[in-house]
Amino acid sequence: MCETCSSPSIGRRRLLAGGLAGGLALAAAPLFAASAFAQTSGGYGTATPVTPDEAMKRLVDGNARYVAGTPQEADYSAGRLKRATGQQPFAAIVACSDSRVVPELVFDQGPGELFIVRVAGNFIDENGLASLEFATAVLGVKLILVLGHASCGAVQATITSIKDNTLPPGHLPSLVNAIRPAVYEAMRSNPSDLLAAASDMNVKMNAKLAQTAAPILSERAAAGRLKSAAAMYDIGTGKVNFL
Repeated sequence: MCETCSSPSIGRRRLLAGGLAGGLALAAAPLFAASAFAQTSGGYGTATPVTPDEAMKRLVDGNARYVAGTPQEADYSAGRLKRATGQQPFAAIVACSDSRVVPELVFDQGPGELFIVRVAGNFIDENGLASLEFATAVLGVKLILVLGHASCGAVQATITSIKDNTLPPGHLPSLVNAIRPAVYEAMRSNPSDLLAAASDMNVKMNAKLAQTAAPILSERAAAGRLKSAAAMYDIGTGKVNFL
């Protein structure tokens, strides 16, 4: 018997690799054929929207309550055990990591209602795209909303990088490079407020990607089972403006 075959560490690695490969092969079909984890109705016990338009209305109504200071009363601990059995969010929100932007509060939704993908600059990269595919194909999400906000530091950093022809330190260039196309597109119209224009363009471009990325999102969008939208959040007023 060869030495490598008898090595415990190598044996474990091979076992794990084989198990993972087999597991993926077995799980691939049912993973996207049925929502195995989508078992609950959400934080407030209300019916899950069945169309993209209903999902959008629920977000709009929730933001109106938030702005008016009349949020729904909710005891989040009351539904904890129910939520432990599964989840069925009705919308996915691509939001900025800014600590002042809290989608559940902005749209007055409870735990289990929203599937959140967050990154500084609210753009969709490969990991975000995979997360959104999971949200739609497995959890049954009907709406993807890309939510930007006023005075976004990530967008401003990208503008500064372009104007100064420099890159920030560390891993920050990955953020700048992801947002750069939106800034360049906004600059074409020579806006008086480049930060605002670039922020708007950034959410619009990513919202388009959210329903055109093949094969999963684009197919569901073409079938009318998924819509995407772009919006900007005003931190001062709490108002969400849909673009």
